[in-house]
Amino acid sequence: MSLVELIAQADERGLAASGLACLDRCVPLLGGDDEILRPLWASLAEAGSGEWGEGLAQARGKLEADDADAGEAARLARRMLDAAPQDRTPAEVRVWADACSVASLQIHRLLDPAEDASSVDSRREGSTDGMSPLVAAELRRQITVLELLAGHGAGGLRPALDVCTEGRRVLRAVVSRRARGRT
Repeated sequence: MSLVELIAQADERGLAASGLACLDRCVPLLGGDDEILRPLWASLAEAGSGEWGEGLAQARGKLEADDADAGEAARLARRMLDAAPQDRTPAEVRVWADACSVASLQIHRLLDPAEDASSVDSRREGSTDGMSPLVAAELRRQITVLELLAGHGAGGLRPALDVCTEGRRVLRAVVSRRARGRT
């Protein structure tokens, strides 16, 4: 099943986890640490929207403001955070999760030194021929998170967070490598 189909079938918790996972993997671009979005993950375990709004406000306050000198990847990550819905309504999280999916794939495409000539939309619809390694790994992570939540509900949150943590480490290493290459 394609990523687009998985997003279309996801429930509110799965959508919120999908968007949050995309954002969480890109937190290194915003200067955030591994714990910055933990309260949002915890709020997903609750049946309702719980502490989502409060956790979101805290994360926004702790992450660096958009810098005019930030690269395109950092600007995309910042937009994901800024676009997060204050209230976790199904309609709002669906739009946000879809936008985060596109933004995160685009960020990985920008940071991958390998060429990837296909559009992000075609990747999300299932076209994987000639996909660059970093984009392919991000696509797999997005699919895995949605499958975990669809198959296990709240029980899929912990493994989804583990998938997210792995992706964040990969992105942090890529950003570090790029920074060393510029000095």
